[in-house]
Amino acid sequence: MLFFLILLFVISMVFVPRFATTGNILNVLIQISINALIACGMTFVILSDGIDLSVGSVAALAGVVGASVIKLMPDAGVAVSLVMILLTSLVIGGICGCINGFCIAKLNVPPFIATLAMMNVARGLAYVATDAKPVFGLPESFGFVGLRKIGPIPVSIILMVIVLMIAYIILSKTAYGRHIYAVGSNQEVSKLTGISVMKIRFSVYIISGFLSALGGLVLASKLQNGQATAAQGYELNAIAAVAMGGTSMAGGRGGIVQTIFGLFVIGIINNTLSLLGVSSYWQTVAMGIIILIAVIIDQYRK
Repeated sequence: MLFFLILLFVISMVFVPRFATTGNILNVLIQISINALIACGMTFVILSDGIDLSVGSVAALAGVVGASVIKLMPDAGVAVSLVMILLTSLVIGGICGCINGFCIAKLNVPPFIATLAMMNVARGLAYVATDAKPVFGLPESFGFVGLRKIGPIPVSIILMVIVLMIAYIILSKTAYGRHIYAVGSNQEVSKLTGISVMKIRFSVYIISGFLSALGGLVLASKLQNGQATAAQGYELNAIAAVAMGGTSMAGGRGGIVQTIFGLFVIGIINNTLSLLGVSSYWQTVAMGIIILIAVIIDQYRK
């Protein structure tokens, strides 16, 4: 995957000379930052042999709720806005993640069905809460995460790096991370070794819900409004990043490093196609093909 990423980078430089400029590389990082947050949570879920189709809808709901709350505080400063973003992510993402986790781990509902139901519920609640109208009139401080920079680096990129580093440490350096891999590899053997499979499966959906909500609030901050239509198809992007990186869709193999490779591959492909003037509709077609190729490669490796 690293070789393919380097090859893709070189090809993009050849066909689009302005691709390798500092400004465009920074733009690629900004573009993948929101998907990185959501894909990070998706990595936890897929490693445990699950799937989360609700991430885009949870992101939209969190963005709507966060924007609605901060709108009530027109004089809110940056610190207050950041606190509200974190609290909204914890509350909205936590609730949605808990419901998904309870249905899957406790009630044995298939992950596909449980998260598909949550996808519709969360999106519907976002429409109900806003009457299908964007939430405007937000204080300027709300745009800190999505639009501002600390020095030359956008805040969204800094947040992405922090989240990915924490996720990497959890998955590769802690017992909890080892347990996620074990559950994804074989649930029955994990039970026999004393691992609480139900708790692991429950917890990964809470993590996915929290990071999805955080990604949705970063998106709302970037747009300076909350929209019920936001983050549509983001579950596709997140799954594509995880699968393209090499994490097995059957669980138990892969990790954050692989997801990072997948994020860059997708980010570079989308950016190059945009610079070449290719329609966004064809970019969606390319994304579907990427997922199919990644799954075929995964099956071949198995």
